[in-house]
Amino acid sequence: MPGVLSVLLLLALWTALAALAGDPRTMPSPLAVAGRVATLAASGELWLHAGATLGRVLASFAIAMAVGTALGLWMGRSRAADHWLNPSLVIALNVPVLVVIVLAYIWIGLNEVAAVAAVALNKIPVTTVMLREGARALRPDLDDMAAAFRMGWRARLRHVVLPQLAPHIAAAARAGLSLIWKIVLVVEFLGRSNGVGFKIHLLFSSFDVAGVLAWALAFVAVMLLIDLALLRPAEARANRWRRDEA
Repeated sequence: MPGVLSVLLLLALWTALAALAGDPRTMPSPLAVAGRVATLAASGELWLHAGATLGRVLASFAIAMAVGTALGLWMGRSRAADHWLNPSLVIALNVPVLVVIVLAYIWIGLNEVAAVAAVALNKIPVTTVMLREGARALRPDLDDMAAAFRMGWRARLRHVVLPQLAPHIAAAARAGLSLIWKIVLVVEFLGRSNGVGFKIHLLFSSFDVAGVLAWALAFVAVMLLIDLALLRPAEARANRWRRDEA
């Protein structure tokens, strides 16, 4: 209920600002934007371009989570790996997103591989840092128990390491998805011929503020639905063992 109330207050503030501005071209009302969303959905255009964007988001997300989790676990468990890779990780964290996107398009070409690679490369360092800190926080007594029972590396990973890392993986997933879709819009804005970012590029050229807001808020709703239906329950399950232990 508090969340719904905050959204209603935000809509009320938006309505008031639109009324004060008095120019629907620069500050359209929520009803006007909702009408545009309904028109896009009815025409099928919304599903076509939102689907293209969602596909890029999911592909980039899967790659970034897989590579970032592996690197983070390695760096968190191996001091030598952390010493060797940390300078490169700091550099990767500070390279501007726009530079990575532009270089990917120049080196790979204006295609889907470049688009997905550029997004994944921007997210991998963040995931690596989050999982490295999680790997550093693993309980040493459980490692000793695994060694005492002579558990193989697969059994140790499945029964000792991953259950402890699950809350960190869930947190990285939630934070990562919100970051990735924003980067995907930039990728589409600069070099794709479909997707939400591409449509925003076209609407920006004609200064269509209502259209920009309609596309942006429609995809925000998609990401919110994914977060509420999938990521938030997964994070709650991942943290259940902490509440049970307490």
